[in-house]
Amino acid sequence: MGTKPQQQLQRAAEGGEPGLFADWQPSWRNPAASGNSRAARAGQDEPIPLLEEQLAVLQREHNELRQAIFAAAQAQRRLCAPRQARRGRFEIASEIFPVRHLSGDFNQVLDLGATTGLAVGDIAGKGLTAGLWLAHLAGLVRTHLGSSLDLSEAVTAINEELWKMQPEAPMVALFLARLDQECGELIYCNAGQSPAVVLRAEGCVEFLEVGGPMLGGISGASFPSGRVVLGRGDALISYSDGIVECRNDQGEEFGAERLVAASQNAGHSSAAHMLYSLLGAAQDFAGTHAREDDLTLMVARRLE
Repeated sequence: MGTKPQQQLQRAAEGGEPGLFADWQPSWRNPAASGNSRAARAGQDEPIPLLEEQLAVLQREHNELRQAIFAAAQAQRRLCAPRQARRGRFEIASEIFPVRHLSGDFNQVLDLGATTGLAVGDIAGKGLTAGLWLAHLAGLVRTHLGSSLDLSEAVTAINEELWKMQPEAPMVALFLARLDQECGELIYCNAGQSPAVVLRAEGCVEFLEVGGPMLGGISGASFPSGRVVLGRGDALISYSDGIVECRNDQGEEFGAERLVAASQNAGHSSAAHMLYSLLGAAQDFAGTHAREDDLTLMVARRLE
């Protein structure tokens, strides 16, 4: 025979002592037990409001950061060339497309009196690091291209300024030119940038390759300048490597040949139409493959 408590439990189970568990209720029906349970849960849940507050702070800081980056991107766009411009006998169209929030590529159209300054640059790197240098580079270009220095001296001066700031300053690829908007003479220097293309009205092309290495890498480097004359209907196409190195899903690059073919297919269209035709051709080639680099493109076309 078992102990008395065991006997009571057995009789209760057999219905002999119904009062043994008469006072027991599940916690969801027992206010006192339920209160105790809520108190226990309250102790466990106490960190939740703190976590929610911290999450709200993080969300607010994230939104503020997004707004700041957006404002910085808009400031970058204002430092660059207008999307469309008319200078004397030339119409000019340009665009920049950052692969991330801020661009390391830039372009400029500068009024220099009898001539117009054209610049297409590519700062090494991507995102915030490269983007932070854009304003400084744009200022260097404006200062030295607008000075009394000839073009070769202006590029040399920019190179030396960047060299003095090493190792902090990034290397920069730059196509820089002065365009006589009346007679069409173009004095240019290509410092490590993809060669600009001159598309003649009859369809033939010339690559502008005279220049030197990327800026900021070698002190005392030489930067000779070249000369070409743009006739009626001719177009100058200057770009960063982001467009020619644009890849498709098979890993193939868009390349300079496809860029030239797309410009020839655009025919005698306006500068803006040619620019968007080139961008469209590169995008069609890439398909669903995401861009991997910033991109800038400028088209200057002499009216017929």
